[in-house]
Amino acid sequence: MKKTKFNEGWKYWTGSDAFALVWGIAGDAREVTLPHDIMQEKPAYAESKNGGNTGFRDGDIYNYVKFFFADPSMEQETVMLKFDGIYMNSMVYINGALAAKCPYGYSGFYVPLNSYLKYGQENEIRVIVRNGAMPNSRWYSGGGIYQDVWLLRGPMTYLAPEGVQAVTESLDEIAVVKVQTTIWNRSTGTHRLRLITEILEKDGQLAAVQEVPLTVFEGEKRKMTGRIVVKNPMPWSVDTPYLYQMRSRLYEGEELLDENVETFGIRTLALDAVHGLRVNGKSVKLKGACIHHDSGILGAATFLDAEYRRIDRMKKAGFNAIRMAHHPAAPALLKACDELGMYVMDEVSDMWTRSKTDYDYGMFFFEWWEKDVEAMVRKDFNHPSVIMYSVGNEIPEIGTDHGAKLCHEICEKIKELDPIRYTLASINGVFASGDKIPQILDDLKTSGKLDGNVNDFMTFMATQEGKLDKIVTNKIVGERIDMACANTDIAGYNYMTARYEMDGKEHPDRVIVGSETNPPDIADNWEYVKRLSYVIGDFTWTGWDYIGEAGIGIPAYPQEEGGFQAGFPCQLAYCGDIDITGFRRPLSYFREIVFGERKVPYIAVQNPEKYGQPLFKTPWVMSDTLSSWTYPGMEKKPVIVEVYAPGDQVELFLNGTSLGKKASGSKAGFRTLFETVYEPGTLEAVAYEGEKELGRMVLQTAGNEEILEADIQNGKAGELVFVEISNRDKNGIAIENHECNLTCETSDDVKFWFGSGNPKTKYPYITNETSTWHGRALLVVRKTKKDDPVNLKVRSENKTLEITV
Repeated sequence: MKKTKFNEGWKYWTGSDAFALVWGIAGDAREVTLPHDIMQEKPAYAESKNGGNTGFRDGDIYNYVKFFFADPSMEQETVMLKFDGIYMNSMVYINGALAAKCPYGYSGFYVPLNSYLKYGQENEIRVIVRNGAMPNSRWYSGGGIYQDVWLLRGPMTYLAPEGVQAVTESLDEIAVVKVQTTIWNRSTGTHRLRLITEILEKDGQLAAVQEVPLTVFEGEKRKMTGRIVVKNPMPWSVDTPYLYQMRSRLYEGEELLDENVETFGIRTLALDAVHGLRVNGKSVKLKGACIHHDSGILGAATFLDAEYRRIDRMKKAGFNAIRMAHHPAAPALLKACDELGMYVMDEVSDMWTRSKTDYDYGMFFFEWWEKDVEAMVRKDFNHPSVIMYSVGNEIPEIGTDHGAKLCHEICEKIKELDPIRYTLASINGVFASGDKIPQILDDLKTSGKLDGNVNDFMTFMATQEGKLDKIVTNKIVGERIDMACANTDIAGYNYMTARYEMDGKEHPDRVIVGSETNPPDIADNWEYVKRLSYVIGDFTWTGWDYIGEAGIGIPAYPQEEGGFQAGFPCQLAYCGDIDITGFRRPLSYFREIVFGERKVPYIAVQNPEKYGQPLFKTPWVMSDTLSSWTYPGMEKKPVIVEVYAPGDQVELFLNGTSLGKKASGSKAGFRTLFETVYEPGTLEAVAYEGEKELGRMVLQTAGNEEILEADIQNGKAGELVFVEISNRDKNGIAIENHECNLTCETSDDVKFWFGSGNPKTKYPYITNETSTWHGRALLVVRKTKKDDPVNLKVRSENKTLEITV
C-alpha cells in the first residue's frame, strides 16, 4: 500500500463538553503539524496532580481535527490511517462515527476508513484524547498525537500493512530467509495472482528473487510462506549494521496491484548458559542502558532526527544496547537503532493487573494486552535491532500463581507471533515479594519504610549497608523469581546483582541479564558480566536523562532537597549518563572506561564549595562532580579530584607538579580519588599499564573573557536542526560553573524548543528563554520549509550570537 505522512493540516484544542449539542470546533483551535506534545504547552506548577511523576505537568482532554477530500476513486481502494502513538485513551471518529479506539498510549493502531468516508466530499477526522485523569504515569508521558500519522491507500486486493515478515533461518556462506506475506482480498470474485519477492542490497542491486502463483477467493486472507537464498550475505550486527530491502509486488496478469518495501537485516540469534547470547554465532555482552521515550526538551514529540541523534551519541559513549522502558518503542527509535547498530530490548508495559498510579494502563491491561502485544511484535518484527522482549517491568504479582500464569500466556503469545526472539520479565525481587517483605525484614532483624513505593523503599534500604543484598538473596525472593522465570527465556534482574552467582549454581541453565541496575555499581556489575557466561549484560538506569520521576538522581547536601524529596521546581530525573540535551556527564566516561571502550583517563572534580559536607545520595547517584578546573573564589581551598582510569596506575599533576601515583583500573574500581587544593592553571591525569602510558587528559582553568558559541548539527532526516550553545573563553575552554540567561529571537516562521539540562529549570522548553546549565544550552529548530534558511539571534546579558540554520 502507498504510505504517506499525514502530519500536516491538523487543528487542536484542549478541554471538552462531552454532552455538547453541536459537534463543533473550538474557537481557540490552533493549527499544528504533528508530532505534537500538548502537555508541554502548560507550564509546570507545584500543585499538579501528576506531581513529580511528569515533572509537575498536567494532563487534559485533547481534541484534534483534520479535514481531507476523499477522491471518488477511493471507493474502489482500501484506505486506512495508522497512528504510531497517541497518549492516552484515544478515540478516532470519522465524520462523527467512532472508527477506532486505543487506551494504551504506546501502541500503534490502524483505522480502516472505507465504510466511514463520503466520497467526492470533505471528510472530518477527529481524535479525542482523554488524558485528564491524573496521575496515570510514573514518568513524563506527554499528551496527544505525539508520533507520526500515516495515510495508507491500496487496491481492494492488497498486501497487508506490516504483513510482510522476514526471518533468517540459517546463516553461513549463504543465508536462508523465510518470508511470510499476508494478502487480503476485499473484493468480490476470485483473483489469480503472482507474488514476486525481491531482496535488494544496500546499493539497490538484486541479491535474490522469488516468484510464486496464488489464487485468492472472495474475502480471503492468505498468508504465503517462502524461503529465499541469499548468497554471500552481509550479516547485521551492532558492528556491521548492514540492511537489506525486501520488495514485494503483487500482480494480476501484467497489472501491478500492490507493492510493499520493508527494510530488514540478516542475522541469527542463539542463547544458552554456556555461550550466553550469540549474534551471528559470536558471543555478545550487552553494554546496555534503559531509556524513557521523551526527547528531552522536545517533550514526548517523537522525531527520527532526535532518535537518531540520541542513539548515535549513546553508541559513541560505549553502549551497544538499549532497553525501552517501560513500554513499546516508537518506530522512529527502532529505525535509528537498525541504521546505526544498537541492540534493543523492547518492553510490553510497566503494569499488568495492579496499577502503579491511579489511572494508568493497569485499568485496561486485562482486556487489551493481547492486542497491544500483537501491535508491538508486528511493529518490531523486521527490525534486526530488536533481539528480546520484556513482558513487563517490576510486576508485583508476577511471582504469584495467577501472575505466573499470565506471564506464561504473554510469553506464549509472543512466541506464537515471533518464535525467533527471546522473552524475559524485568523482575524487582523486592517488589515481587511485596506481601512477604515484612517477614523478610523480620528474618533479618531489621525494619524498613513500608508505606511508600518501591523506589522509596530501595532508597531507604540503600542507606542500610548490605541490607538490600540480603533482602534480594532471601529464599522467599528466590521462590518468587523462580515462579516468574519458569515462563521466560531469560531472567531479567532489576537491582539483584547479589543473586548472579548463587542463582547460576542453583539453576545451571538459567541465562540472566541485569535488566535494570544502579549507575554507580557498573564496575562491580561488569566484572560479573565478563566472568559469568550466563550473565549476558547490564542495563543501567539510565543512559539518557528524562523528564519526570523528578529528582531521583539529584545529589543533595544539608539544607538541600534531592532524590525523591526534590519537589517543585525539579522536573528531571537527573540520573542519566547523558543529559537531556545530549551532553555526556562524568559517569558516562566512567562507564566507557569500565566497558574497556576508552583508554584515556577522565577527570571529574567534586564541588569545592561543598568540601567536607555530607552528601545525600539515592542509589542512582555516584557523586557530585563536574569536569572543570574553573572555581573562582576557591583558591587554596581543599578539593577532591576523581580520576576514572584503566590500566593499573594513574598519576595526577597540578600545574606540572605530580600529586603522586595511585592504583587504578579494576583493582581500584576504575575510580581513584586525589585530595588537593584548588589552584588555577592545569590539572592533568596520566594512566599507565606497568610502565606504558595508556593516555592522558588535561583540564585548564578558563579565562575571564566569555564567548557564546554555537555548534550547528542538521538532523538525519532534515526535519530538525540542533544548535548546541556554550559559554567558553577565548581559547575554547568551557565555563561549566557559570549560568547565564539566554533569549532566542527570530522573524521567520519556525517552531523551536529552547532549554538546558538543569533539573530545576524555571523556563518551559517552548518559550524563547532559558539559562545555561554547566555552561550549555540547546536550541532545536523545526523549519516550516526545509530548504529555506532561518535566521536566529541568541542573546545573553552582554553577548549576541547570530545563527543561520
